[in-house]
Amino acid sequence: MTAVLVAAVTGAAAGLAGAAAFRYGEPATALPRAAPAASGGATGLSATAAMVLPSVVSVEAGRAGGSGFVVDGSGHVLTNAHVVRGASDVTVVLSDGRRLGARVLGSDDDEDLAVLEVVGAGSARLPPATLGRSADLSVGEQVLAIGSPLGLSGTVTAGIVSATDREVRLGGASRTAVQTDASINPGNSGGPLVNARGQVVGVNTAIAAGRGGGNIGIGFAIPIDRAAPIADRLIRN
Repeated sequence: MTAVLVAAVTGAAAGLAGAAAFRYGEPATALPRAAPAASGGATGLSATAAMVLPSVVSVEAGRAGGSGFVVDGSGHVLTNAHVVRGASDVTVVLSDGRRLGARVLGSDDDEDLAVLEVVGAGSARLPPATLGRSADLSVGEQVLAIGSPLGLSGTVTAGIVSATDREVRLGGASRTAVQTDASINPGNSGGPLVNARGQVVGVNTAIAAGRGGGNIGIGFAIPIDRAAPIADRLIRN
């Protein structure tokens, strides 16, 4: 019993000594921390995201919302047709928070694609994304989905290419799409799917959802090899 009491008193005394040391300004032992990261810029997927984010916009079309990305130096934005369907007023929100008006230049409902023309000052200064080649994609390749899921602009999610030519129903017809497990949710529609080099390889457009309507790891993007010629046609006509 005596030994127990001695230990308790000793511990209490040590605690009081520690409190006194803290009270009188003696430095406390700091928890171990990692050394600051060396300055040298982002690398890997962080660098990829930083490269593409300035080209990605949020799209507000009445009560609907989605995403899009700049495709040329004239301020044209590619998005999904279902994002802007029936909207008379469209606003794009840039990565720096600027809000610019836009009009629907043209749409292809069968392919679920639409091109917006940004109007107003600054449209010519929008940095266009680099378009890649979806034909070069491989199953298992890393990709990023960028957009505004649930209104959270500038959201980046990572995954892999699950299939390159999955047959799904898009725009009212059966189409092949790039399947990915990168998290895609409502609001991602129209945003870019990009490879590790920062090149757009698809237009995020649909998900296979559970009963709750959220992402279950199965998302689909329109291959950029099919989307780019349609966007070019809509811009020219």
